[in-house]
Amino acid sequence: MMDNMNESSKPYIMEDQNADEDSAEGHVTDFATKEAMRMAEALVFASAQPVTEKALSDRLPDGVNVPNVMKALAESYETRGVNLVRVDNAWAFRTAGDLSFLMQREQVQQRKLSRAALEVLAIIAYHQPVTRAEMEEIRGVETSKGTLDVLLETGWIKLRGRRKTPGRPVTYGTTLEFMDHFGLGEIRDLPGMEELKAAGLLSARMPAGFSVPMPSIDPDALTDEEEELGDIDLEELGLLTPMAQDD
Repeated sequence: MMDNMNESSKPYIMEDQNADEDSAEGHVTDFATKEAMRMAEALVFASAQPVTEKALSDRLPDGVNVPNVMKALAESYETRGVNLVRVDNAWAFRTAGDLSFLMQREQVQQRKLSRAALEVLAIIAYHQPVTRAEMEEIRGVETSKGTLDVLLETGWIKLRGRRKTPGRPVTYGTTLEFMDHFGLGEIRDLPGMEELKAAGLLSARMPAGFSVPMPSIDPDALTDEEEELGDIDLEELGLLTPMAQDD
């Protein structure tokens, strides 16, 4: 009778062992994920700029699923005073939207862009990657070097690459700072024609065939029509004003 009891109890012992092993494996996986979340949290918190997923992948342990880790971390911050938000393919901590009134005492010095600068910025945002000659063709007037200087200084546009055409002109595109400032999760979040009309930024009576392009590029990757910049002379491009010499 004792033998029967021992035999009948063995399967249950084996099942308990398997359950313990599964529990231990789940605990290890959960611990690794939590550690990855803590590390990612520290990296984003310590950075003054949005941190790209590539940069996180380079710093986190091998095998970590960065998008899943960041999604889980963002969910854990949804009800807090600061939120973890995605800016294109990068992440940053931002004050929760419903607490913005707490920041009203802060004084921000605003720099008003000229009409020409706003036009050029809009052209670059919607037509990127775009060359200076293409900007001038769209606007119908010459683009001054001062206009591009201002936009480069604000950090809202950048030199992307060289167009693979005669003369190898430089192309321009927007930056993460541009998207962060205007609250764009990705470049495709730019307002379309109907939204622009509703905001009063476009006339209700537009020319036939008029359309607003919607860019769908990776800001960190060159297109097939572009190549690496290499050495570039900013003064030759009209983007660097020679320093005045003392008499």
